[in-house]
Amino acid sequence: MYYVDNKQTRTGRSRQGPGWAGSREATALSIPNIITLGRIILVPVIVWAIVSSQMEVAFAIFVIAGVSDAVDGFLAKRFNMASELGALLDPLADKALLVSIFVALGIWGAVPRWIVILVVSRDIMIVTAVMVSWLLDRPVPMKPLMVSKLNTVAQVAYAALVLASLGFNFKPAPYDTILIGLVTVFTLVSVSLYLVEWVRHMSTIEAG
Repeated sequence: MYYVDNKQTRTGRSRQGPGWAGSREATALSIPNIITLGRIILVPVIVWAIVSSQMEVAFAIFVIAGVSDAVDGFLAKRFNMASELGALLDPLADKALLVSIFVALGIWGAVPRWIVILVVSRDIMIVTAVMVSWLLDRPVPMKPLMVSKLNTVAQVAYAALVLASLGFNFKPAPYDTILIGLVTVFTLVSVSLYLVEWVRHMSTIEAG
């Protein structure tokens, strides 16, 4: 159910097949994984930049993180460097970066706090549902949702717009209002679909 379209798993190989095992062993500390770890390290740096009102620095770090995200995905796919470690680290890095930026901007007062609560609550609910299913030994099948990808794109665009407007002193209206609307809709729809699927999955197991 809870799925992030991870660049480092798009190699055309099954994660359970022998090719995956070989790739995992060969690339556990590969360049894409090192780049992803670097993106995780950038999280406290960009939070510091935001709370210190260094918005130009924060925007620059955000751009660097975005470029590194594209680079590690390209390398993993082009040079067959996919690994199980990368499949775990990549979505963790993306979520940690986005959530941290939203929380920091909310504390700073640059974005409405209700949108921060909405974004963070969605991830908490989904992660909690997944953890419960694993604790009950009833893991849910992970499959992608297009609305979830659209939600991530909207969140990234909104965060980039706010950071750029603060760093370069321009008014983001009306685009910020449009993006807030998109983030709100995509967040509510995606979490609803995930939770409905989770309830259906758990109910089917109970009936069986």
